Amino acid sequence: DVQLVESGGGLVQAGGSLRLSCLASGFTFGGYTLGWFRQFPGKEREGIACISGNDGSTFYTNALEGRFTISIDNAKNTVYLQIDRLKPEDTAVYYCGASYGPLTGWVDLTVPRYDYWGQGIQVTVSS
Repeated sequence: DVQLVESGGGLVQAGGSLRLSCLASGFTFGGYTLGWFRQFPGKEREGIACISGNDGSTFYTNALEGRFTISIDNAKNTVYLQIDRLKPEDTAVYYCGASYGPLTGWVDLTVPRYDYWGQGIQVTVSS
């Protein structure tokens, strides 16, 4: 069975950094696009960044590029999201997702594109 398990969240002070991890099992990254999303209370899940499991190419939501960095370790079947200069408004539940198919662009930051999801992990940024 395909599983995605996020880790690395928690409580952090504004200005700090976090690295979220998403360990995948049941499949290998070749042929997949992996993405990170977040969801604020009462809001829809929104895309942050995605990465190709084939060649490591990336695509970011314009407004978030710069503080967020997505990366992948195929040997560990893990995708990461580095978040720097955290702000209280980054407080959300963060999800990783996997989509079978090549990375093509903005569509890879949309929820319907994804076949599998992790359970989500809370990130809370204190001011």
